[in-house]
Amino acid sequence: MIKRASNDHPIHELLAKRWSPYAFDGRPVPKADLLSLFEAARWAASSYNEQPWSYIVATKEEPAEFEKLLSCLVEGNQGWAKAAPVLAIGVASLHFKLNGKPNKAAIHDLGLAACSLTFEATARGLAVHQMIGILPERARELYAIPQGYEAVTGIAIGYAGDPNQLPDHLKQRDLAPRTRKPLGDFLFGGTWGSPSSWARVIP
Repeated sequence: MIKRASNDHPIHELLAKRWSPYAFDGRPVPKADLLSLFEAARWAASSYNEQPWSYIVATKEEPAEFEKLLSCLVEGNQGWAKAAPVLAIGVASLHFKLNGKPNKAAIHDLGLAACSLTFEATARGLAVHQMIGILPERARELYAIPQGYEAVTGIAIGYAGDPNQLPDHLKQRDLAPRTRKPLGDFLFGGTWGSPSSWARVIP
């Protein structure tokens, strides 16, 4: 299943095709593809080239490790994410290695790495669903994440599955069209909340 964006202006086809399914079909992700996803994350931009991201990864090929990571998601996310063949937790280092000062860009840069990973996944016919609904302190305890690092997001990786296998409320989300705010709602000029003049151009 592909849910293409109904974009107002031309964008790259991979961005138009990218979406976050709840339904996964469980097919294993080839190791070569999975390594390429994290290679893409590796080459993301970051402030001072700090590369403040780390990932904890588990696949269904190691059931105990998969269940361990699954337990770090909130209950509502466990229900659908357990069908994905790969789960990960994105972790940010909150301080610069050079001087120990707070890195205000750390979470932003973790997001850039995740975006690169997602773009690569889409190019390979894979789907990625990121989630903020995780249990950071459980992840810290189970994986001995040190202080100064924060588990920020969960990630499900695999192939989009059949929405009809989902509970009704999630099925409707998977089947619903993708929607976004118009550019004028977030591109400002002059004063905050005032749409930029060039953002009001009709496509």
